Amino acid sequence: TAEAASVYAGPAVRQLAREIGITLGEVSGSGPKGRILREDLRAYVKTRLAAPPATALPTLPDVDFAAFGPIETVALSNIQKATVTNMSRSWLNVPHVTQFDHADVTELEAFRDSLKPEMTQRGNKLTPLPFLLLAVARALREHPRFNASLAPDGVNLVLKKYCHVGIAVDTPQGLVVPVIRDVDRKTVWELAAEARELADKARNRKLKLAEMQGACFTISSLGNIGGEGFTPIVNAPEVAILGVSKLALRPVWNGHEFLPRKTLPLSLSYDHRVINGADAGNFLTFLVAVLGDLRRLLL
Repeated sequence: TAEAASVYAGPAVRQLAREIGITLGEVSGSGPKGRILREDLRAYVKTRLAAPPATALPTLPDVDFAAFGPIETVALSNIQKATVTNMSRSWLNVPHVTQFDHADVTELEAFRDSLKPEMTQRGNKLTPLPFLLLAVARALREHPRFNASLAPDGVNLVLKKYCHVGIAVDTPQGLVVPVIRDVDRKTVWELAAEARELADKARNRKLKLAEMQGACFTISSLGNIGGEGFTPIVNAPEVAILGVSKLALRPVWNGHEFLPRKTLPLSLSYDHRVINGADAGNFLTFLVAVLGDLRRLLL
């Protein structure tokens, strides 16, 4: 460049600067008449490495909590430490947006109730989770951008031809996310049994590393804990996560009157670099429709 040409430096120094990726105009020369020497490049690199990154976040001030009253310091578990790292990395690198909706699951719950004798016979309890897994798998097939990851180069999208879904499980050691593979190829009974088995393994610290890898999408359910909704953090490199809150009986207007309906609050967080608001709206609308009428899974 014209700027580089005006800098006083020899060919060897210029070549070294190009190899390292240094802009010579930013380097102060210590040689005769301000000539830039190899030593100046080394000093420049040392200075840049010692300086804090330009994008570094301001740190929180240290607080002496003991000054305000009795305290106890408890060490984080290894899982909790990993969660701190992973969630911080995802939150800082992924531009999050969350959309909310309610699914009318009155008919789904009636269907579950009708299966209680078969549950007893099979020894396999059906919670809403396996139905959510099936509905999500169908939604991922209909909306393939949700079953994708942004490539490291930032200009390509990796579309996945498989459907593995993570399920967040709260354990005494912290939050873990076992993965159910090939959700789209399994029955509701198989999904119920596998989800329960993985959750038991997670709580007993028997999960293998391979059982927590490869998810395309994650479901984080608060179950009966409560709450109207929350904003789950995308588990990067996935591009979306579904938060499920407590099922409740609510009045729903049918065009003529309010009727008591069982509704399930849903929160869909997504990576806005890959998914826009219209994509998310269509995905959530499709998911709500399937949960409202399971016959749609046959279409």
